[in-house]
Formats: sequence, structure tokens, C-alpha cells
Amino acid sequence: MKVIIQSFNNLKMRNKFLIVYLLSVLLPIIVTNSAFYIMTNNRFVEQKKTDIELVLNQTKQDFANLTDQAIGLATTLYLDVRLYSFFDRDYPSPIEYIESYNQVIRQYNMSAPLYNAVRNVTFFTDNPTVLGGGGVENLTEPEFDHLGETGHPHAYIDMNHDLDDDISLSVYSALDYFYLYNTYDNYIRIDINPHALRQVFNNVTLQGDLYLLNQDRAIVYSNNQLLKYREGETFFSEADFSREYIILETVLHDQLLEGWSIVAVVDSTEFTSELIESSQLIIILSFFNIILPTLVIVYISRTFHVRLDSILGHMKNIEKHNFEEYPHAKSEDEIGQLARQINRMTRQINKLFNEVFRTNIEKKDLEIKSKQAQLSALQSQINPHFLFNALETIRMRSLMKDEIETAKIIQNMAGIFRNSLTWGRDWVSIEEEVSLIKSFLEIQAYRFGDKLNYSVEVDPDVKDIKIPNLAFLPFVENASIHGIEPLKEQGSIHISIYRDDDQLIFLITDNGVGISPERLAIIERQLENEQDMGESVGIQNVYYRLKLYYKDSFDFKISTEINQGTTVKIRLPIEFYRI
Repeated sequence: MKVIIQSFNNLKMRNKFLIVYLLSVLLPIIVTNSAFYIMTNNRFVEQKKTDIELVLNQTKQDFANLTDQAIGLATTLYLDVRLYSFFDRDYPSPIEYIESYNQVIRQYNMSAPLYNAVRNVTFFTDNPTVLGGGGVENLTEPEFDHLGETGHPHAYIDMNHDLDDDISLSVYSALDYFYLYNTYDNYIRIDINPHALRQVFNNVTLQGDLYLLNQDRAIVYSNNQLLKYREGETFFSEADFSREYIILETVLHDQLLEGWSIVAVVDSTEFTSELIESSQLIIILSFFNIILPTLVIVYISRTFHVRLDSILGHMKNIEKHNFEEYPHAKSEDEIGQLARQINRMTRQINKLFNEVFRTNIEKKDLEIKSKQAQLSALQSQINPHFLFNALETIRMRSLMKDEIETAKIIQNMAGIFRNSLTWGRDWVSIEEEVSLIKSFLEIQAYRFGDKLNYSVEVDPDVKDIKIPNLAFLPFVENASIHGIEPLKEQGSIHISIYRDDDQLIFLITDNGVGISPERLAIIERQLENEQDMGESVGIQNVYYRLKLYYKDSFDFKISTEINQGTTVKIRLPIEFYRI
């Protein structure tokens, strides 16, 4: 979690606003509107299915009412004993048959039009004395044999393929209720009115097609004009319906229509336009819910970004020591307060710069000039007493010895004077510093004779390393003058310059008179206090110069004992300057 927060804090303000907008505005709006749109579509589809089911139920009810009339008429005829008596009788002459026909059959033919669901009633008999015509036909083919297979002994509804109408649905019934009249086989066929049947299936508000299926799933009737079900038995499963069709079915529960059903097939694309119209409001609201917040967020984030970027650029100018005030600090929000605080800080920095920084520069300049004066004093100091004694010695020896030795001493003195004259060089190589040290020691050895013994060891790998000019010579001078010269016996000075990893080591050891603890404490106190220039001007000046160049990266240490000698060890970083 901390990693996520840190990563978020590292983002620019504009990107943060974008993330907040995406997670808090855009994503919820898209999810909410999408869910609402899906729910609306689902409810729309469910409502359409409900409407289709209502149409199916209404069609089922109308069709049941239509078939009930035909079945009711068939039941009435089935229970009429006069029909049994009429068809079971042998007529000796056509006149007697016609008289009996007018009394029985004609009466039924006259009452049949009272049923709007009935087209006509036809009687079939195998009685040879019955004359055909007038709604009575001779039974010559076994077209009613299937009645015994239906499980409905008194009636059966099926398609009548003898009729030429676009729909031919008939109710069949055998006249076998009264067993006393069983001389002949007699049947009734009641043809349902095709016009009434068409009204049942066509006078509905449905954006699709209705199909009447029998128990074998064959299409009995459909208001689909493109379907050629009349040309032969066509099964519903043979129709081509894609996934975009909504198919709902209701089963007819009448005993004579067992297994029959009415199916509604609706192409969902038919009400796509309605769905689009109902979804337009959602789309318009979604548009405003997305576009308007987006414009607002973009505008606000841009104002924040531009103002913060301007303040950041001003801060970079302050970093470059351009202490001008930020001009756009009039707003009252947090950014305006930040800008005003930056201006207060800028004014304070200007004040500090003018009052403190420049004062410190002047103070440092005075200190540098003071150090330069001290250094110049040290430079001009090379101990006049030493020079006087050296010159006096050279004068006395030149009277007693040959000129070669005198020339050597003069050459060494010339080297020292030459280095004094070229004091402007701040950095010299170890090799140059050692050459000056050797010249000094040769002069001292010339002065003291056998009283001074010295050795100089220099690591060849460090001869090209640069050090401050006269960084080591003052310690050699102190060792010879203050350490060895007061001795009555022979004195020795050993100098070693070598490398220790990335450090340069200068080590000088003498067996002189040493330094008293009190005197050593005074020297150490003078080294800590830059303002106190005591008698040890040479050591103190070298120490200050090393501190000026190396800061805290060098180490200086004096070890001494009375009448045992003194050791000075200086440690400098090697990689500071190199030739």
C-alpha cells in the first residue's frame, strides 16, 4: 500500500486529476449507465415477451371459443337419437327418404348458420338407401378409420385436405352413442369457418407471425404469407429461425386438441427502432454525464497544472539566484497562498543575501587577505638568522677550502632563494618539494658538519603527486633548528614520503631535544584558533593552508618526548591534484 501511495505521490498533478476523474467520475458513470441501459433493454425485451404472451393467450382463448362452437354442435348431433333413427332406417323409395330428410337433416342445415364458427355440416353413411346430396354423402372410403385411434371415441379435429380453402379445419365424430342403431356406420364432419379462423390469427397486434401446430408439430395454419405450408405437410422444426427471433409457445388444453399448440415467432429486429427510441434519453443523459464532467475536470486540472508549472518555473529561477517576486499571486486559494509565501521567502532571501551573505563575503575577503599577508610574512621569513649564519659559514669555509664545495652550498642557497622568488605557484610536485628539502638539509649538514645525519626516502609512485608549495619544508626547518641544533651530540633527521592506499603520508622524525608538554599544548591551541598567530608561524601557516585546501580530508599529528625527539605525521588525500 505504501508503494502505491508513493507511486501516486510521484505523479504530476495533471495525471492525478486524470486518475481521480477516471476512477471517481468516468468509470462509475459508464458502469451505472451501462447497467441502466442493460436493465432497460432487458425490461423492454421482457415487456415485449409479456405482450407476446398476452397475444398468445388471447389467440388461444379466441381459438378455443371457435372450436368449442364446432365441438358443441358435434356433441349435440352425437346425442340426437333422431339422426340415429334416420340413418339406421332402410328407405323403400326415394320419396320416403326425402320426406324423412326434410324432417331431420334439413332442420340441422337450417340451424347451422346460427354458429359463426361453423361453415357447414356433412353427414356420411354407408346406408345404400340414403341418397347423396344436401349435406349427406355416401361413405365409400375408410376416411374415418382413424377415429378409433385417437382415444376420443366421439370427436376428432384435423385438417380436411378435401377442401380447397387456405385453411381447412374440421371436427369429426362417429354416430355410435346409441348401440341399438348399429346397422350402418354413420359419421359427422363439421367444417370450421375459415374466415372466423383467419380473424382469430390475423386480427391481433403482433410484430411477428402466429403458427397453429397439431400434435405432430405440423403447421396447420399461419398468418405468415411467405410460408408454403399448404403445398404439403410442413413441420415447424423445418422453419429457419435465427437467434434474433423470439419464440414463445402456448399449449391448448382441450381434450380434442391434446398436443396442439400456438406458437408466436417475433423478429427482435422489428422493435429495434422502438428500443433505440426508448434508449435515446439514456444515451443523451450519458453523453451529458460524461462530456460535461470531462470538460470541467480538464479545465480545472489545466488551471492547476498551468499555475503550478508557472510557480515551479519561478522556483527554478530562484535557484539560479534570480530573486524576483512571483507576479501572479492574487488568487485566494491554496496556490495563491503558496505564491505569496514564495514571495515572502524571496524577500527574506534578498534581505539575508544583502545583509548576511555580502557581509560574510567581505569578512572572508578580509580573512583571505590576512592569510595572504601572513603567508607573505612567512615567505619572506626564511629565518634571517639562519641566512646570516649560513652566509658567515660559507665565508669562513671559502677561506679554508676549495671553491667546489662553496659552489655547491651557493647552488643550494640559490635553489631556496629561487623557490622564494616563485612563490606565486600554489601547487608543486612531490619531486620539486623533496628537491628543495634536500637542498636545505645539505646546507644544514654543511653548517653542522658531522653533527647532522639525515636520510630522505620517497616512494617513486608518488613523485608526480601535487601538494601545496612549502607544505613539508617548514617541518624540516623546525626539526633541524629547534630539534637538532641545541644538541651537543650527533643528531639525525629521517624523512619518509610514501603511499597508503589512497592517502599520501609525510613522516619526519628527529632525535632532537623534543617539545615540552606545555609548549606542545600552546602549539595545538594556536592551530585550533586561526586568529592567534604565535611564535610557531611556519607550522601554523602550513596547517591553515592545508585546511584551506583539503578541508577535513587531511590529518596532522605531532608526537614528542623531551630529549627523545619529535615525530610529525601528515596524511593527505592523493587524488586531490595530480600532474
